[in-house]
Formats: sequence, C-alpha cells, structure tokens
Amino acid sequence: MVTILFKWLICLIPFTGQLVNPASKLSCLHPVFMSVTEIEHNASAKRLEVSCKIFTDDFEKTLRTKYKGTVDLIHPANKLAMDKLVSNYVLQHLQIVADGKPVNLQFIGYEIIEEGVVSYYESAAINAVKKLEITDTILYEYKAEQISIIHVIVGGERKSIKLNNPEAKAILQF
Repeated sequence: MVTILFKWLICLIPFTGQLVNPASKLSCLHPVFMSVTEIEHNASAKRLEVSCKIFTDDFEKTLRTKYKGTVDLIHPANKLAMDKLVSNYVLQHLQIVADGKPVNLQFIGYEIIEEGVVSYYESAAINAVKKLEITDTILYEYKAEQISIIHVIVGGERKSIKLNNPEAKAILQF
C-alpha cells in the first residue's frame, strides 16, 4: 500500500505546478512532505507491528541537522550507527498508547524501498486493542508542510487518518 501511495504521489508531480526548472537538476525531488505509518494488531502473535516510511532525502537532512554528523542511510559505512539514528529518531517522534497504556516499541530494522526509508517496530504482548492514541511528529521540524498519514488495522478493520503539521494526535477506536 505504501509503495503504491508513493508512486501515485510521484506521478502527480507534473500536475502540481510546483516543478522546478529542469536545469536546476532536481532541486526539489518531490512536492509533498509526508511520512506514512502503518500499525497492525497481529492477533495471533498478540502484538502491534509498526512500519514507518519516510522520504530518504528528507530523513537524512533531518538526521544530519538533529545529530550533527554524517548520515548515509542508503550506503552506510556503519550500519549499526544508522540503525541507532533511525530508531532513536522515530521512537522520539512516534508514541502509541493502547487502551490507556503506553506501548513500548522495539526496533527491528530498516530498509530502503524506492525513494523511502521503511523502519520496522513491534510491541510486547497486547492481547486486544479497542482504542489507540497515536502521537506522530515525524519530520515536523523539517517542513511546516509535513503530513503524517497513519493507517491502522485491528481485527481486520482498517482506519486511516491524516495529520497536517502541527496536528500531532490521533485517536482511533475499534
């Protein structure tokens, strides 16, 4: 789903009226600043499984500014250091509360898929979910136009919400 969404957004570039002069050599790689977070309750494993997709160029610029160092997520010289940067950043900017209890997410890893960094997390045991409170400020400090799209699946029911910076909180009931 995430891949289809990003391909769809890239196809819209010629129609947005925001294209730059072709001679500027892609000074703007994309006209939309967004992250996509997917949260699914895996009933058989009794845990939340979370993925976050963020445009690589935006994410690297944000990490360089925040952590004042060399950041190369595509070809890292030190993969463990990049894992730590990705994990620390996302876990500081994404909080989930399930049925009134904060969810502790464990970082699984990240991969590059097309133009995005997709990082993966899972929770400890959560038997059932009736209400999720999500705080998402991923890349909000990078662009005022940042958008967070959140998709949640619980018990086969899918709900989605869009947060426009500075909106940071979503509450979904199942």
